[in-house]
This record gives sequence, structure tokens and C-alpha cells, in this order.
Amino acid sequence: MGCWSRQTRSNRLEHARQSRLWVGIDAGKRHHWAVTLDVDGETLFSTKVTNALIETARERADEVRWVVDISGRASTLLLALLVAHEQQVVHVPGRTVNRMSGAYRGESKTAVRHARVIADQARMRPHEFALLDIPPELVSTLRLLTNHRADLVADRVRLINRLRGQLVGSVPRWSGHSTTPRPSAPVVMSTEYQNSAALRRIGVKRLTAWLEHRKVRSADTVAAQAVEAAQSQQITLPGEKRSAERAEEIKSMPGMGPTRGAEFGAIVGDLSGYRDAGRLTSHGGLAPVARVFGRRTGNYHRP
Repeated sequence: MGCWSRQTRSNRLEHARQSRLWVGIDAGKRHHWAVTLDVDGETLFSTKVTNALIETARERADEVRWVVDISGRASTLLLALLVAHEQQVVHVPGRTVNRMSGAYRGESKTAVRHARVIADQARMRPHEFALLDIPPELVSTLRLLTNHRADLVADRVRLINRLRGQLVGSVPRWSGHSTTPRPSAPVVMSTEYQNSAALRRIGVKRLTAWLEHRKVRSADTVAAQAVEAAQSQQITLPGEKRSAERAEEIKSMPGMGPTRGAEFGAIVGDLSGYRDAGRLTSHGGLAPVARVFGRRTGNYHRP
């Protein structure tokens, strides 16, 4: 009897026209998922977002509020379609959704559960979240261009900081030289000469010609200061010597190229920390693991 009454209520809610609905949408990489709630928090339908979803929701209620937690690129097309159909779109911050998910039953992290939390938060707190709108075309274009420029600037700053860090670690006196004619000169030079031994080996004359070819101002002064700083530092720092004693052996191993071989050498070093080949394969997660129960023996498998 209870099962029949619940089924009857579900059918009644599915076909009855509601005064207001909340459609929570979880934006995914492959598809979006939508869960629709009525004023009592009952789920009317849960489905993948399709082209017919807008008309389906509008046929079920006098007012439909669409709720999203992502207003960026992942939901750009969805938001444009909703605004084009004159639909109200509410934005619930993702941080709010993540924190409130713990108050709902279950611990699974699925698109259905996430979409329901999004819709339910907008239903219970109707005046706390702002409505979204599509900005003008000029604003959208400017945002796209400025975001792209910010990414390029961040990449360049990251590269320069890494080069400066390399130079500070190898020739600190030159990197902090206060009389450098151009601040970018150490960065340009560190693209080819990263230690004092290389600067001493090339000399002032050849370094000057190399810097002039790269449009560095006052190349002769820069070269003289760099070589002078390198000559005052005779110590060899760890990592300056590029030994290739085992490079050919590593590259001869199956699946080992220059990049993978370099990563392997950086992790294992000179292999002195491994007692035997089994320890090395165990470190790499390739050693067989035994599964022995009762009389069953010799059962090994790769992890």
C-alpha cells in the first residue's frame, strides 16, 4: 500500500503543473546533468541536459529557475542558450555547494547528487544568490583577450624566475651585481651559460660577441662583469658536471628515451641506495606481490 501511494504521488507530481521549479545543473566535461525540484524539494525528473530540456521544464511550471555552480567556460554555451530563451539563471558558488553536500544523505560524488544539492540550495535560500546575465559582446571579447594575456605574462614570469633562480644558485655574485646595465642580461645569459665554469671557459671576447648577437645592451660590460664574477668562484657545485657514464646503458633499456632516461636517473641516482634489482623494481611498483591463502602457494601478481 505504501509503495502504491508513493508511486501515485510520483505520477501526480510528474504530470501536474507546478508554480515554480528549480533545475540544478552539474556541468561536466562530457555532458551536463540536470535535476528538477518542486517547491517541496521533491525530485520531478533527473536527466542529461539535452536541447529539449528547456521546453520540457517550461511545460511543467509557470516559473523555472535554472541553477549552476560554474559560470565560466564550462557552462558558456548552456548559459547563452538559457538567456536567449529568457530564462532566469541563478549562480550558487561552488564552495557553498561543496560545504553543504555533507548535510545530505549519502557520501557518493555523482553528477546526480551534485545537481540536486545545487537546486536545493537555491530553493531553500532564494534571496541569497544572484541572478546571472550574459555580458555584452565587447565585454566578453575583452575578458577573453585579457585572460589570454594574463596567461602569457604568467608563463613568462615563471620562466624568468626559474632562470634567475638557476643563476642565483650557481653564480650568486653575478646575479646580484648592482652595476648591471640591463636587468634582463643575466636572464639572457643563463639560457646558455648556467655556471661559473662555462663562463670562465668562454671568456670575455666570445661572450661579448654572443651577447651582441642577442641584442643585449652594453654587451662588453656585461661580459666583463660575468667573467670576473665567475673567476672569483672556483668551487664546483653539485649538479654542474653533466656525467654521461650510464646514459647509453639507460637509453638501451626498453622504453627508455632521453626524457624518460633523464627522469629515471634523477630519481634513482647512482643506484647505490638499492641493495638488489628486486628493491629497484619494488620502488617502481613492478615487483610481483604474493597472494597466499591456506594451501595456495606461488600465487604472484603485478600490483
